[in-house]
This record gives sequence, structure tokens and C-alpha cells, in this order.
Amino acid sequence: MKRFVFTLLLLLTGLGEVSAQEGMTRILFVLDASNSMNALWDGQTRISAAKELLLKSMDSIKDIPNLEMALRVYGHQSIVTPTFQDCNDTKLEVPFGPNNFGEIRGKLNRIQAKGTTPIARSLEAAASDFPSSTSKNIIILITDGLEACDDDPCVIAKKLKDKNINVTPFVIGLGLDLSYLEKFRCIGEYSEAESKYQFKLALENILHKAINDCTVEIDLNDSYKKPTETDVSVFMYEAGTKKLKYSFIHTLNEKGNPDTLKLDPNVRYDIEVFTIPPVYKKNVTVRKNMHNIIPVDAPQGFVKISSSTATKSLFIPSRIATLDNKTLNVQHLGATDKYIVGTYLLEILTLPRITKTITVEQSKTTTIDIAAPGYLSYRFNELAAAQLFVQNDKNEWEWVVNLNTASKDGQLQLQPGNYKLVYRYKKNKKTEFAGQKEFKINSNKSISLSL
Repeated sequence: MKRFVFTLLLLLTGLGEVSAQEGMTRILFVLDASNSMNALWDGQTRISAAKELLLKSMDSIKDIPNLEMALRVYGHQSIVTPTFQDCNDTKLEVPFGPNNFGEIRGKLNRIQAKGTTPIARSLEAAASDFPSSTSKNIIILITDGLEACDDDPCVIAKKLKDKNINVTPFVIGLGLDLSYLEKFRCIGEYSEAESKYQFKLALENILHKAINDCTVEIDLNDSYKKPTETDVSVFMYEAGTKKLKYSFIHTLNEKGNPDTLKLDPNVRYDIEVFTIPPVYKKNVTVRKNMHNIIPVDAPQGFVKISSSTATKSLFIPSRIATLDNKTLNVQHLGATDKYIVGTYLLEILTLPRITKTITVEQSKTTTIDIAAPGYLSYRFNELAAAQLFVQNDKNEWEWVVNLNTASKDGQLQLQPGNYKLVYRYKKNKKTEFAGQKEFKINSNKSISLSL
């Protein structure tokens, strides 16, 4: 014997294309009018209880702005017999339109239960009942049992998902055993109701959740105000606090549009986008019963630091900073990192250090190519105090590094140029014993100094 079950299927179709101006919610009610719905339940037939609950629910939401309803019925056109069942018995009785509750009510009052239960085919047909994908599209299916035809609702649900139609159902069942509930796991969540009153409360709760769940997309806009930026973490806090509500990696969907989120519309948000440097949007409000678009200016380009003439692998970190010298990132040689469009200070930690001001442009790669270093090996006869200097473009000597006073020898990786080593053995206590040595470093070449 089939048992009574209520299923809500929430289809979000093409939500990546929804604009904030559309804001339309469409709910398609799909009613099971198969013969088994004539069985008694809580003092009345299942079909009568379903109609009663359905009409009360529809009446409670019919005046919500930007909301349209429609009605599809299955199992009501052909009588099921021991030798025949019409698995194509499904029909859109009342299409979407404004102020059509009276038409739906009249149609429901005339419906009689008599046929079979083609759930899968009704679900597949229902996906085409919506006049536009640029709306929040919801299906509510009321049925008293399992699929009676050869089709598998799980297969149909997968096909819808493959077509970028996401199906999220809520199942409320009356006295269902676990084996029966397993049939709905492929579609979504479920809960049980022991009475018609509990069923009524569950229906109202699910319908309220389906309507009031707002959808949101966060558009990370480039310099041309197009939402092309992605693949960065987004943290959403309760506004004015550090109470984290949501955190995720921003995603563009298969159509290249910002992916759709479901957020609590009763909270104002502070948004932090972890670009380099981070960008913020404060005190954001999301509106119920519509698709919200939150634009965030996050235009980005790339910085690559390389050494194209190097003959071996190098470890050379670089510091990227704001113009007021606040460190933003440490980037390694050969890596390409992404930054917000603008001007930055670049400090490459070679010896000597290389400092530049660089500009990052939208979607372009700023490449900094440094000369391959050379290599110095040195050895003192005794422990020495020593400093290394390089000759700059003005023929002036600039300090590079202090040598290790606790060791008599060492090695340095140096940029090409002219150098001077000034030193004094620590055991000598007179300046006249100080020495110096000038030498030249070439890319990919090694020299040795014995002092």
C-alpha cells in the first residue's frame, strides 16, 4: 500500500543570469491525482486533504509581490486498471500568470483522482513550465507514494542537474519506514509527520523557507565593471562585528557567471574579499523574495618576477608593498601572483636589493626580469670585521651586507656589478691594518677571494 508523502522540489534554474531588477518568484504546484489518493487519511480522502492544504497554502501567499503560481496535475485524465496505466497522464492545467489563484482554485475543485503515478515524467515536464529562467523557480510536488511507471525520479533529478537545473527537495512523510525514505535520498532531505496537523505545520514551514530564502551573487567587477574576477576567498561577517557568517572561495559557474548563494536575509553583512590587498564592502543588505546582486570593485592584474638568464634554480623572495610601505605579500622568483590594479613598491631581496615602483593593469602581467646572479667565495686568514659595497649608476659606493664575523669564510649570491670589500682582522687593533679588495661579479660566474 502506498503511504502519504509530501515533497517540495526547489528548482533554481539559470540563476547565474538573474538580475536584481527581475526579482520574480514562480511556484509550480504539482498534484498527485492518482487512484490511491482516494484512500482515507485522518478522516478524509488523501486527495481532499491535499487540496485543502494546497488551497490554504496558496491563499496565504497569493498577494506576495513578484510572485506567480501555476498548477500541474498527474493521474487525473485516465483511469488505472489492473491491465493499464497511462504513464503520460500529466498536464499543466493552469500556467503561470498574475492573479490566477481563482482559476487554480476552480480547477482543483473539479479534479478527481483516478490514474497512475508518473512522478519522473511530471518532474521532467515541469522543468519546461516556467516561462523564464531569470526568476526564482520553485516546484512543490504533493504525492502519496512512489513512482508507478518505469522512470526513475532520481535519474530525472540527475538529468536536471546536468542541465544546470539544481533540484533541492524537502520530503515530509506520514508513517514512512526507512526503506521507503531511502527512495528519496537521491533527491534530498526529508522529515516525518504523524498527523495532518503536523503535516500542515511542516508544509507552511517549507513553503515559508522556499519563498523567503533569498539568492545572492557577489560580482567581483574588473576595471570595465564586468564580473570576471574570481577564485579568491570571501568572508561575510555580521555587520559591525567580526562574527563570521559565511566563508567560501568565489566561483564562476559553467556559464561564466558568478555562482548563486543562499544567505540569511535577516542579517546585514560586512564583506571582505581576500584579493591582494583585500577589498571591503560594508553594511550590505540583502532583500527577500528576489535575486540580489552585490557588486564589489576588485579589478586585478598580475605580477611575475623572473630571471630568464639564470642557469640554475634560484631562491629569491620579493616584497610587494603599498606606496606607504605596508607589506602586502612576499612573492618568490618564478611565481605569478595577482594584485588589485594600482601602483606598488617592489623590493627584490637580492644582494644588493633591487627596488622598483611597479604598476598593475587589468588582466595584464607586469613582468620584472632580473639579471642572473654571480657567486662569490671568500676566505680570510683570521676572523675579520668586513663590509661589502657595490658601485651604483652614479659611481658611488653603496653598502650591501656585513660579512659574518664569526667565520673566516663564506659564500654570497650577488647581482652583476663592481664591488668593494673593506675589512680588518679582528686581532689587529689599528686602522692602518685595514684592507680592501675590489672585484667584479658577472651573471652565472663564480669567483674566489683569498684575503
